[in-house]
Amino acid sequence: MSKDIKSTQLAVIGGGPGGYPAAFLAADLGIEVTLIDTELNPGGVCLYRGCIPSKALLHVAKVITEARHSSNWGIKFSEPEIDVDRLREWKDGVVKKLTGGLGQLSKQRKINYVRGRASFTNPQTVKIDNQKGDEFLGFDNAIIATGSRPGKIPGLTLESPHVLDSTSALDLPGIPKTMLVIGGGYIGLELGTVYAALGTRVSVVEMTSGLMPGVDRDLVSVLSKRVEKIFDSIMLNTKVVEMKEDKDGIRVRFEGAEMKEPEQVFEKVLVCVGRKPNSNDLGLENTRVEIDSQGFVEINAQRRTAERSIYAVGDVAGEPMLAHKATHEGRVVAEVIAGHEVVFEPRAIPAVVFTNPEIAWCGLTETQAKQENRAIKIARFPWTASGRATTLDRNDGVTKLIIDPETERILGMGIVGSGAGELIAEGVLAVEMAARASDLELTIHPHPTLSETIMESAEVFFGRSTHLYRPKRN
Repeated sequence: MSKDIKSTQLAVIGGGPGGYPAAFLAADLGIEVTLIDTELNPGGVCLYRGCIPSKALLHVAKVITEARHSSNWGIKFSEPEIDVDRLREWKDGVVKKLTGGLGQLSKQRKINYVRGRASFTNPQTVKIDNQKGDEFLGFDNAIIATGSRPGKIPGLTLESPHVLDSTSALDLPGIPKTMLVIGGGYIGLELGTVYAALGTRVSVVEMTSGLMPGVDRDLVSVLSKRVEKIFDSIMLNTKVVEMKEDKDGIRVRFEGAEMKEPEQVFEKVLVCVGRKPNSNDLGLENTRVEIDSQGFVEINAQRRTAERSIYAVGDVAGEPMLAHKATHEGRVVAEVIAGHEVVFEPRAIPAVVFTNPEIAWCGLTETQAKQENRAIKIARFPWTASGRATTLDRNDGVTKLIIDPETERILGMGIVGSGAGELIAEGVLAVEMAARASDLELTIHPHPTLSETIMESAEVFFGRSTHLYRPKRN
């Protein structure tokens, strides 16, 4: 083992959506950067095993669903013939294209990209375990951007090719006849939607009383009505108490108040019960970096840890575990290290569930407002009154604004409907810029578009929506 220590100004551990943007901006700001990751190119879980491959498959699911739905308009297609190998090849091609592009950008910025697994030996040095053996790298500053991994159910771990997590499900090992999705959150519903469109009979089990726990119920109810039609069954207030191998797959035993069949057999079981931060095996015990009870690295507003030379961003540094949050954190840290006076203090971080219909929200939610006993006004515009939604035959949508009753400022926005994820950025801008409802009302939106529903939600607040008669109450 060589103990020759090389050095760098900045060591970034993890090449995901928190790590590589931090490395790229730091390099742009004139800092010498070494980026360390186990993959051939930057990208992290998001590009290799998360956001990107899942959205590629969700696009396929959307095309299949729309082709079936077109019979409502007098256009009929035969059922699709699905070539799983070709579909997998296309999905992998998307990943390869994007990660390869990041590799090129890394070289163009003259970033030293090192493949391997890094751990701290002290507050100024990391050991990199790779095929060449252990290498040691000294640094002035370091960023921990190691991301997260799929969570497991305590006491129900079963090593079997029939039991999948989000990573193995995206590998698309085949199209099973039946699948149980454990967890009614966004990952389970997105992947369940994909497999259902491909022809799998999908069942979902959720231990709480509703899908998407924590998300405003009026938004979730729209999604629930649709997935009830595409999933074989949705079991709420129910938990899995046992899983064991069966000749036909996995035998699952349920426990719930209204279970008609307490035992069922599924060809595949997909476990989607959240994600855990990758804060272990990093040698943090050799530093002053502190970890909280959930495994997140503790940081301040500049994303600096208790060890002054070490920062942390992304999933490993706390909720929300979202790629775009990680990216902005990484860029803030790069500026801090470059000597700029900046902190990470967004007023709104958007969240999008890429189901069909999509759900998106930002800023203060109605659920949060109730929990905090905050006075708010809510203005909703149903897509049944939207001309564009009608032309798309997708009236199953709602746009709502959360408004401060005193100042009329936009505090939050929630949207459920086709393309909600593409619309929510206007809400983020409104919250960040402290826009008022009148600002949205007076901003001319193109017609006919779904974006008009944002303008008309503001009009609803004032009781003068063009396409919805709902006078404002005194």
